[in-house]
Amino acid sequence: MQNIDVLYFLQPIVTIAFSAGLVIYWNRKRSFTRAALVLSLLAYAGAIVVKIILQTLTYSGFVSRVGNNPVALGAYFGVQTVFFEVGGAYLVAVWAVSRRTLNPRDAESYGLGLGFWENAGYVGTLGTITLLSIYAALAIGGPTAEEVYSSLVVARPDLFYPAMQALTLVGYALLERVSSLLFHFSWGYLCLIAASTARKRYLLLALPMGLVDFSVPFAGILGTAAFEVLIFLLGLGCLGLVLLVTKDLRQKFSARPSV
Repeated sequence: MQNIDVLYFLQPIVTIAFSAGLVIYWNRKRSFTRAALVLSLLAYAGAIVVKIILQTLTYSGFVSRVGNNPVALGAYFGVQTVFFEVGGAYLVAVWAVSRRTLNPRDAESYGLGLGFWENAGYVGTLGTITLLSIYAALAIGGPTAEEVYSSLVVARPDLFYPAMQALTLVGYALLERVSSLLFHFSWGYLCLIAASTARKRYLLLALPMGLVDFSVPFAGILGTAAFEVLIFLLGLGCLGLVLLVTKDLRQKFSARPSV
């Protein structure tokens, strides 16, 4: 029986290594406090838990009404990310600033922390566990392996693609993780700056960035290559906007080199 290609393990392993490497670098060369890491976990995990609960309760009913309408589905996912992930990051930042646990100099590490928990903590770890479970189930053989294989051939035929196709998919998946990091860093940075300066315009710039999840239903329509490149360019645009609008603030609040 054909097992999944071990090349697929590269995606979660590289994602975890890359995300953890950035945190280690920031901790040693710039500034990454334990408080920023813990509070970014609070903001991210809280948002994910709320989204999971809401989607468990509403997704089936919502789909039964709108069908596969990509605009409606995009709004469903995008609005949740705006309110729960971006809005939640701002609320946690406000609380942390009020207690003097975080300050504007932690904006970089707060945004990077959100990206770390999304990529290394959630996608990377969950992806590794899922792939290990599938690989082990198919390697053991027997009736259970036959059932797993039959289900995967229908649901995830990409897991059995030839090596070159698998490597291409891994590359696109890694590009998606970089894009995710860019978005989380950008809105996390702006949320902490907004909380620290009491200037809501930074929050108003951060909130629309959560609409990146509006694009999720369009992935199949655009095709993998076009979709991943588009999201990456949007992520770069968000980062560029952050650097532009916070240039003066970064010079004011940070004695170390700016981002």
